[in-house]
Amino acid sequence: MTMKGLFKGWMERYFSDEEAVVLLIVLVLGFAAVICLGQMLAPFFTALVLAFLLEGVVAWLERRGLPRLLSVLVVFLIFLGALLALALVIMPLVWNQMVELVQEAPRMFASGQAWLDTLQSHYPTLITPDQVERWIATAGREATQLGQRALTLSLASLGNLLGVIVYLVLVPILVFFLLKDRERLTLFLLSLLPKKRVLMTRIWHEMDDQIANYIRGKAIEILIVGVVAFITFWTFGLPYSTLLALIVGLSVLVPYIGAAVATLPVAAVAGFHFGIGDQLAYVLLAYAVIQALDGNVLVPILFSEAVNLHPVSIILAVLFFGGIWGFWGVFFAIPLATLIKALVYAWPRGVRDPGLRPPPAEQ
Repeated sequence: MTMKGLFKGWMERYFSDEEAVVLLIVLVLGFAAVICLGQMLAPFFTALVLAFLLEGVVAWLERRGLPRLLSVLVVFLIFLGALLALALVIMPLVWNQMVELVQEAPRMFASGQAWLDTLQSHYPTLITPDQVERWIATAGREATQLGQRALTLSLASLGNLLGVIVYLVLVPILVFFLLKDRERLTLFLLSLLPKKRVLMTRIWHEMDDQIANYIRGKAIEILIVGVVAFITFWTFGLPYSTLLALIVGLSVLVPYIGAAVATLPVAAVAGFHFGIGDQLAYVLLAYAVIQALDGNVLVPILFSEAVNLHPVSIILAVLFFGGIWGFWGVFFAIPLATLIKALVYAWPRGVRDPGLRPPPAEQ
């Protein structure tokens, strides 16, 4: 069979259904719009994520007899209160702790240098002076770059202030209307699609539940892990507890990698503050317990309805989509990987491949 015949047979097998062609065009246009206009549409995407997060609370109030509009107003007022608390209380505290940490970095660097010298004197055969000098030079370069980034960020903060104000104004407005007019907006989007959309409807219903459950689960996980980490660090008297708890809470956005990355600042601050001893061991043990409970208890409870993905698929999705879309790519890596898996299983084929069929549901 010629190359032309192979290509024609492949096209007839996978794209003979006109709905599959329409779905492919919709996906390509959607991805192109996000890639090209993602920065401009960032407030809308932020509002869309928050609307998905709050929709579950609105639906819960509706099931208890409240009208849709009243439910939206109650949830929106709670959301505004939480947003104001975040903007006026938590973020200034985190910013102050970050500034203090940058100012204390030279002392931490000097302490680390003294510790390396002590370590080299105790183990001269394992650690040579040349290795210590290389480590110190590398750490010095990293500290200098960190200081330059902090200075650049502080000088650019006035320019970024306008963007923050835009977010604080536009995002709540968009969230309100996305919640209030959810059905009207959904009907409008459906009117743009062809009437024959059995495949798209099936995938949409599956992904709608998956994305909503994922966003709510991630928000709850960040909140629980962050609060527990803050209480733990504060109980041990660890400085910068709010900043470190925020880092640990946000680390759950990146599966597997985030926990390892968040360990470095926690261990560094605890080691500098407590020194090498029992107190440092207790802090690291408590942090390890938090990570273990998150991975083995909290995640299975919150994401029990999520489609199972292999760890390699999750890491590849985080690397790929994170490289394309940054934070939002990391945040939506698992739902997007789930979407790709759903498309592979649901895509119409002229000849079904039994190896590609999803496993039968358990009864």
